[in-house]
Amino acid sequence: MTKRAGILVAVGATVAGLVTAAPSTASAPSTATAGTGAAAPGAATPLRWTGCRTKTYPALQCATVRAPLDHDNPSGRQVTLALSRIPHTAKTSQGPLLVNPGGPGGSGLSMAGFVASSLPAKLAAQYDVIGFDPRGVGKSTPALDCVPKYFEPVRPDSVPDSYAAEKTARNRAASFAAACGEKHGELLPYMDTVSAAKDLDTIREALGAEQINYFGYSYGTYLGAVYAKLFPERVRRLVLDSVVDPDGVWYEDNLGQDHAFDARHKALMAWIAKNDATYKLGKDPAAVEAAWYRMRDAVKKHPAAGKVGPGELEDTFMPGGYYNGYWPRLAETFAAYVNDKDQDALATAYKDFAAVDRSGDNGYSVYAAVQCRDAGWPRTWSTWRNDTWQAHRKAPFMSWNNTWYNAPCATWPVEPLEPVRVTNDDIPPALILQATDDAATPYEGGVTMSRRLKGSRLVVEQGGGNHGITLSGNDCLDAHLVDYLTDGTLPAGGGSGADAVCDALPEPKPAPATKAGANLKGKTLHGLLGFRG
Repeated sequence: MTKRAGILVAVGATVAGLVTAAPSTASAPSTATAGTGAAAPGAATPLRWTGCRTKTYPALQCATVRAPLDHDNPSGRQVTLALSRIPHTAKTSQGPLLVNPGGPGGSGLSMAGFVASSLPAKLAAQYDVIGFDPRGVGKSTPALDCVPKYFEPVRPDSVPDSYAAEKTARNRAASFAAACGEKHGELLPYMDTVSAAKDLDTIREALGAEQINYFGYSYGTYLGAVYAKLFPERVRRLVLDSVVDPDGVWYEDNLGQDHAFDARHKALMAWIAKNDATYKLGKDPAAVEAAWYRMRDAVKKHPAAGKVGPGELEDTFMPGGYYNGYWPRLAETFAAYVNDKDQDALATAYKDFAAVDRSGDNGYSVYAAVQCRDAGWPRTWSTWRNDTWQAHRKAPFMSWNNTWYNAPCATWPVEPLEPVRVTNDDIPPALILQATDDAATPYEGGVTMSRRLKGSRLVVEQGGGNHGITLSGNDCLDAHLVDYLTDGTLPAGGGSGADAVCDALPEPKPAPATKAGANLKGKTLHGLLGFRG
């Protein structure tokens, strides 16, 4: 659901690499097939796909489609949505498979190549795998950027130690909200999940398909569930991986993250303690955690290399809550700072994992715009303060950091909408996949969503703590995904709770960070997942 956008991972194809070339000579493949329907009557002008190949994804194509800014006024102002595609090559197609990495604010253009290359070739060949940048994001226009360099280091300490410090942070968040209103006031009323879901139907129509298949991670699960609620007859297959709790949108969901991320941070500390022979930070998890907080105190007094204060330190270690494949690198950095007084190691890790560039500014602006508009947030600051201190006492790792990240919603210049109740009895059975120890979208969200979608099946990764669990190295989970996308096969219903259980992947080895990325699928996926997830 939420993830910093600064992780620099070699993912093969990035949005920057999607260079438009000459129009593709391949004709647009038909999506007509039994079960998907013929091209929709009165569909929009067929999309003009052009080559935008990358070294990793040479078959990638790109296009754009226009959609109403206000779907209730279809003849009014338009926005442009950027699309990508790996076209089907099989004689018979199962239609378009739209893929989304989450956010809100995450670019999805590279997801098409990743998903198509990660599925079995015979299965991928049956789908037109479609990536897209949602409204306001990346190469879609207009793109939001409320306050460039808003996360420029060094920020004030996220945990306020005085009323004055808290007031400064409140004013900073309020100034971001005001800047968004001044710069993008005409767009903000239409930056919401319902509008984005209606954009998906515009894409479906432009593709000439009566129905879509949809595969979303993180926030993408909520976007897919909202689409299914609005257009149940348009849904053929629905895959939701690492699921947003639809009953907590968005204030309660973020409070739940505070505790879940603290638990994952403690899991990292325990892993470092277990591997004391490598990192030499102590064999007691509590002692290792105490050393981490002493490091936090130290960078508060003297930011590492002039770049990494407490907030930047939290941002640097937060990705470890999303993906344990980052643990060896984070542990090495921690050890280098504590044992060798190496400030540059910490500054380099911050640059690689947490520094926010121009695309990150865009992603955060969209994140705030959508979450603040989607649902009501407390307008009384004492509610935020009391809830955060209560969380902080039990879960100090990122409770205040998360509060300031969302605090613009306390003074957002556009009134909130009512959240969509995604309960649905009218769609084909969905496949839902969830790790028990996921921090960004805690386990309860998957259970709730499975109950809301009639006939759905919940596949659980027992003991897993990563966020985004399919196509990342777990063969058991991927087998369920492949079966479902092949012919709709789902595990037998278990009545309540999990319908199928897969064991989590082993924890990473404490190898040197340069050799610790053996799970290349997982590393690639977690480099692509949306803005803060």
